[in-house]
Amino acid sequence: MDVSVTVVSLSRPETTATVTRGAARLLTALGYAPLAEVTLPNGRRADLMALGPKGQIFIVEVKSSVEDFRTDQKWHEYQPYCDAFAFAVAPEFPREILPAEPGLIVADGFGGAVLREAPVEALAGARRKALTLAFARLAAMRAGGVQATSLE
Repeated sequence: MDVSVTVVSLSRPETTATVTRGAARLLTALGYAPLAEVTLPNGRRADLMALGPKGQIFIVEVKSSVEDFRTDQKWHEYQPYCDAFAFAVAPEFPREILPAEPGLIVADGFGGAVLREAPVEALAGARRKALTLAFARLAAMRAGGVQATSLE
């Protein structure tokens, strides 16, 4: 019996969109309210920033390819703006090249799974309050149809 298999290869932007969608669905299932493409006060753009039910802030950096990971080593710059940080990658991504410190999510367009819990380092109260207020304002602007991206 001859069975042919067609392998569909996604472009880097398509992979990013698919992993982001699946990671956002996972965060929602875990009780978080995620926003995509949030520009932080330091100018870095978080692929996903999510607010948890107890006010915790979780940032997820999506890596669509080995090249994407190797050319963008700025992930430490997200940590001052969240309680927990994780990478999200597609199932076929070579996970062994990722650093061991952050959390790890594997996601596709339908959902995801936490393979490694993100270590929690609580934000200072004043920073949490400022970020939470900015997050709420950004979410409200987007809900009102404004194409905002920045927490400032």
